[in-house]
Amino acid sequence: MFELNKNRILRDFQEIYAKSRSVANQNLVLHISNNPNLKGKVGFAAGRRLGGAVVRNRLKRILREAFRLNQHQISTDCAVVLVARKPLLNAKTDTAAQSLVELCKRAKIWHD
Repeated sequence: MFELNKNRILRDFQEIYAKSRSVANQNLVLHISNNPNLKGKVGFAAGRRLGGAVVRNRLKRILREAFRLNQHQISTDCAVVLVARKPLLNAKTDTAAQSLVELCKRAKIWHD
């Protein structure tokens, strides 16, 4: 049976934030870590200052869908964390997907 280990997940997020490079645009921040232990992992985050739990969960759903639509072109040799920014509050999945593609190309983790 799969066991969700929240402490492990928190450590992974903290490690990616601490030892990563990042690229950003007005809608998203993309953190990329080349740690071989975290290779292929993806995380989604929305900070508390963006709103309540309902708003943050909606933003994370938008980020997940944007990633799902483009996952086959994104390199799996790294760990990625997508962080929503305030302008994404009024945006749709298409906007998030376009922002993600732009950031992946700038970070050189996009495969055509």
